[in-house]
Amino acid sequence: MSEAQPTRDASRPGQAGGAGAAKGAFKPLPADSRVRIGHVHLKVSDLERSLAFYRDVLGFSVTQRIGSQAAFLSAGGYHHHLGLNTWESGGGKPPAHGSTGLYHVAILYPTRAELADALRRLVRAGVALEGAADHGVSEAVYLRDPDGNGVELYRDRPPEQWPRTASGELSMVTDPLDLEDLLRAG
Repeated sequence: MSEAQPTRDASRPGQAGGAGAAKGAFKPLPADSRVRIGHVHLKVSDLERSLAFYRDVLGFSVTQRIGSQAAFLSAGGYHHHLGLNTWESGGGKPPAHGSTGLYHVAILYPTRAELADALRRLVRAGVALEGAADHGVSEAVYLRDPDGNGVELYRDRPPEQWPRTASGELSMVTDPLDLEDLLRAG
């Protein structure tokens, strides 16, 4: 089954992503919009290795598997938050540094205690962190999956705690995150 894909001409003003798109030509989604990122689908080189990371280390559950080619994983019974496949990438290498593509996938934990549990899982599995930050609005740890994809594990602070400028705009920061303090949570 094939889906009809919209035609996009980047040279025409008003086309999404077009160089000629006038600033402010499109209305933003309303503040009460329920639009969300539903899932992320990653091309991986070795499905079993990726399952060992996302299922066994991070704790996602497999909701469906398509032989040795693909798997769909979930947290909390959703149909899938993550798709993993080897359809175009089996045995492949990660993209070269400096190329375009996915910067990272961010996995939101509902509480500080659950983020701490995720960090403990990483420590037990010997997964190296690339960084950790307090962004004012959130606390986050950064790492790479087995295929080199960036992964952010984070929790949001309540909106009333978010740092703001005098005019009310968000004022996110990148300050050090005390991992020992996080590990004591929950």
